[in-house]
Amino acid sequence: MTAYNIVPGLLGVILSMTLVMMTALGVTREYERGTMESLLATPARPIEVMIGKLTPYVAVGVIQTVVILVLARALFAVPMAGGWLALSLGVLLFIIGSLALGFLISTVARTQLQAMQMSFFYIMPSILLSGFMFPFRGMPQWAQALGGVIPVTHFLRVVRGALLKGLDAAELWPSLFALGLFVVAISGLAMARYRTTLD
Repeated sequence: MTAYNIVPGLLGVILSMTLVMMTALGVTREYERGTMESLLATPARPIEVMIGKLTPYVAVGVIQTVVILVLARALFAVPMAGGWLALSLGVLLFIIGSLALGFLISTVARTQLQAMQMSFFYIMPSILLSGFMFPFRGMPQWAQALGGVIPVTHFLRVVRGALLKGLDAAELWPSLFALGLFVVAISGLAMARYRTTLD
């Protein structure tokens, strides 16, 4: 039973660690080298430049998801009860939100070291307070309140609900809605901060 909870939970942790940090470091490196300014001097609009930069990371996230799910089934016999639509939607929202957060961090950080440190400020609470390491209902109320704000918490509910219980999108809508809010809020902040940085 432990593997059934831990292995699906690894999907959220691994995606968070790789996507947030890779995006934050990658974009910050572009600023450090001065290549971002060269790209922005081209006829391409800033939003087009950023979509071009972040699109490959979406592919990376999808590939990671497929590999983790295949290994979860092959090595740990994690049941795949269904709920594929909810799972796909949750994965897509979480990937986009993680990339947007990494992009937001890159607009604040001035060096790659700062970007890495800021990424850890998000990743560590995600591991400790999301219900990945400890049962969510067993944590103190204040920890549950903080965990409820962390997107990984809602993503893990989607993954576990879809894979282990076969729940569909209608049954998982509170968590999917929370992930959608995360995407909208972080994307809006990232673009607002990006425009401020350019000015």
